Amino acid sequence: MGGGTAIKPREGMDFVRRSVFLGVSTMLVVALVAGCGGGGKKSSKTTGATPSAGAKGGTLITRANAAPSGSPDPQVNYTLQEWQFLIITHDGLVAFKRVGGAEGTKLVPDLATAIPTPTDNGLTYKFTLRSGIKFSNGKTVTPQDVKYTFERLFKIGTSPNAGTWYNAIKGGDACVKTPKTCDLSQGIVINGNDITFHLAKPDPEFLFQIALPFAFVLPSGTPNKQLNIPPAGTGPYKWVQYAPNKQMMITRNPNFKVWNKDAQPEGLPDSIVQKFGLSVEAEVTQVENGQTDWIANADSIPSDRLNELSSKYASQVHINPLLATWYFAFNTRIPPFNNLKARQAVNYATDRSSLVKIYGGPKLAIPTCQVLPPNMPGYKPYCPYTVNPGSGKWTGPDMAKAQQLVAASGTKGMAVKVNSDTTDVDKAFGTYFVGLLNKLGYKATPQFLSNDIQYPFIQNSKNKVPFAFSDWFADYPAASDFLNILLGCGSFHPNSNSSPNIAEFCNKGIQAKMDNAATVGVKNVQQANGIWTQVDKEVTDQAPWVAMFNPKLLDFVSKRVKGFQWSPQWYFLLDQASVK
Repeated sequence: MGGGTAIKPREGMDFVRRSVFLGVSTMLVVALVAGCGGGGKKSSKTTGATPSAGAKGGTLITRANAAPSGSPDPQVNYTLQEWQFLIITHDGLVAFKRVGGAEGTKLVPDLATAIPTPTDNGLTYKFTLRSGIKFSNGKTVTPQDVKYTFERLFKIGTSPNAGTWYNAIKGGDACVKTPKTCDLSQGIVINGNDITFHLAKPDPEFLFQIALPFAFVLPSGTPNKQLNIPPAGTGPYKWVQYAPNKQMMITRNPNFKVWNKDAQPEGLPDSIVQKFGLSVEAEVTQVENGQTDWIANADSIPSDRLNELSSKYASQVHINPLLATWYFAFNTRIPPFNNLKARQAVNYATDRSSLVKIYGGPKLAIPTCQVLPPNMPGYKPYCPYTVNPGSGKWTGPDMAKAQQLVAASGTKGMAVKVNSDTTDVDKAFGTYFVGLLNKLGYKATPQFLSNDIQYPFIQNSKNKVPFAFSDWFADYPAASDFLNILLGCGSFHPNSNSSPNIAEFCNKGIQAKMDNAATVGVKNVQQANGIWTQVDKEVTDQAPWVAMFNPKLLDFVSKRVKGFQWSPQWYFLLDQASVK
């Protein structure tokens, strides 16, 4: 996800970068999707409606080729794969509503009785902790546990976003400098069941950030070191096993009672397990045979199995849009793309329908010209780089306009290395742009790097990469998680592998609007989103990227899974699926 970390957005979400379809032909994918919704079979589309409660009991069996990358410690792990378990074993003061559809991006009170309105110009948030909630180990949750949790976030020294999100808490910057002696007594003040957070600077996204697993409340005394299994939590399930060579497993928490069904409803399965070690081919077979209920999104379904899914298992396939954007970033500080006309020329020339076909077809990706994806606050369709502009949508390339701009830019004939990774689909994107740039008169050559090193390489300005592939997923539904993190002046860090502003883009006028949106957002979110809409348009006009498309995700479940719900924030809600 985002957050300005050195880690690729939700590292372990590379499942889409490797592509769900791995270069499968467009006709096959279209057949698959058509089969999902046609022929009298149950539609694969997930709606925002909450299905009626299913039967309780049984074990939901999931599969992944490997365990989540990194430590299983909830204050360290940054993978969707583990987060889908952590959200049902632990809680924060607030949470994303546990439902499918657009409602799943809304914040609701969780361990706190209500979501506070910030005071003191956005610097103070006063929560009241619910009484009587117990951890799975039987201990009652106290305000001291909350304070301990946030101090531990710094003390373990390896939490990805401690120094980029939670250092907004007063005392947080000092904790970043000397983690072992972290003291947030000024930033977190306890009075009875009231917990007051004092920020050193306003942060309109503070409530989103404390709804993520890094801030899930842990028992006081949890060791200040990375753990081999998540500690006791407050959710309807508790961790009983984390064996990275075998499986991870959660079972019902006997101390759990529902306090807010919007934040933490009772789970349906008695236990949920994720087993490791099989090939993805074998995983698909197990789902087909009913031996496994779901394949984790970390694993890409092989293209040679899609015919089976379209012809025999269409009602078990679910396809949903992601809050994500796929793009190629120009290096705006070196030739030829330090020239605005050159950047705009490539945007006009790009046939986004061809890129969508490479990914898997129009049912699985939507062409785009802008940074923000649909359904993101502040999003308004906008596409100047198309024939017949005006509708806000991309309709086709304008090669004549592109050639005029290249000629006017004076950059024709310059050398360009096109960087991507070596996975089939991403390499195909790179190959497409090599051909396009050569057609425009540049001298383009490919530079394809292995997936594990490509992202750090293109972030580092010393490597002088002129044009590079990347993608981005939302950590939470806020426009700045795309625009400021990926294209803000403060997100460019020279000579660093931890510089998410790959374009090295910095426009002081646009940055001033971003800063203003952050300030306004503390008091008026709707007004701030209007500013973010302007920022998205102005950034698009400056063309630091070729925004390609917004992808969708395919889930394949067994026949016994009933009540599949898909949240834009958490994806498949494992605990709300009935397998009994």
